[in-house]
Amino acid sequence: MELDITPGQDADIAQAEPLLENIDPDAFLADRAYDADRLIDRLTEPGITPVIPSRRNRTTQRNTDFALYRERNLIERFFNKFKQFCAIATRYDTLKSIFLAAVQLASIISLLN
Repeated sequence: MELDITPGQDADIAQAEPLLENIDPDAFLADRAYDADRLIDRLTEPGITPVIPSRRNRTTQRNTDFALYRERNLIERFFNKFKQFCAIATRYDTLKSIFLAAVQLASIISLLN
């Protein structure tokens, strides 16, 4: 698992490629916001299966393994557990490094429970 903190105004897809440099997954599960040709090409080069539904306005719809896509709820539940940690939900820390450490600690606590 890899975690990183981004500014609130940045799109999440901007961090997808840098995070892929540190891990080697078999599949990449994401929502429609990650449906970009550049990211799909970056995933298929090393053999990572992109499990990303096509946007509705895309002219050529890609096939998606929706049975595997349903596993994304585990990721959503993982992030919902962060709501238990008040300091993370409200982001009291002003420094990125301290906030990232708090997120990592909360992640460890959530995974151990």
